Amino acid sequence: MSAPILIEQRGAIEILSLNRPDKLNTMNEELIFALQDYFRDLQKRLDVRVVIFRAEGRAFCAGLDIGGWQRDDDQGRVQQAWKTQRAIATVMQLMRQCPQPIIALAQGAACGGGFSLLLSSDVRYGAPSLKMNAAYIKIGLGGCDMGSSYFLPRLVGSSLASELILTGRFIHADRAEKYGLISEVVEEDKLLSTGLSLAEEMLDTAPMGLRLSKDALNRNIDAQSFEAALAIEDRQQVMLAMTDDSREAAKAFFAKRKPDYKDR
Repeated sequence: MSAPILIEQRGAIEILSLNRPDKLNTMNEELIFALQDYFRDLQKRLDVRVVIFRAEGRAFCAGLDIGGWQRDDDQGRVQQAWKTQRAIATVMQLMRQCPQPIIALAQGAACGGGFSLLLSSDVRYGAPSLKMNAAYIKIGLGGCDMGSSYFLPRLVGSSLASELILTGRFIHADRAEKYGLISEVVEEDKLLSTGLSLAEEMLDTAPMGLRLSKDALNRNIDAQSFEAALAIEDRQQVMLAMTDDSREAAKAFFAKRKPDYKDR
């Protein structure tokens, strides 16, 4: 039986691939707990600076594998559903908490929880075949699930977010690019090279500077005020200015060479 995720390390870049192509990478119990373990472990792995998140096969992730979760006859229906719900939602939380930027590369269907995996990533590129929806409302549930009601209004505004969440209709790659939901539409055979190119640019930054920049972006999405956002930025900049890497960056700039960062 093949592993539910594949991991390939290329220096400081790690490529994470969903690996259930015959099931359109739908979320079963094994896949979700593998993702939990992976993203939780990233919090202490300074050797990985950027994550490329992709999927094998013709779909990124078509949502929940309803038959892929073990039943416990000693638990009630609500308790079992809660266990599944929280297991998947925890993946999205861990993605936001990990210090590494996550660059998502998606093709085909990204439905329900699959859509939320993309929304929880930091940068998204999509193939022309990409189609995403908040599918939950189509199966008698609410459209607000797995972070969709948090991320979508912040990414595309309340009108388009309401349209997608209240209907479950698909948004395709070209419209998603128009509204900034994905950075760019890229031919499928160029997705990985595009993601790696962006990741390499990120590696040109100081390691702690990159980690704290993701942290500040996430926190300032929810900042109570402009002053609160500035307070986070001010503290980070003063901290980073005290690092050896900051001094190395200044020396490299004047010497017209590439910095040799040591994460110190």
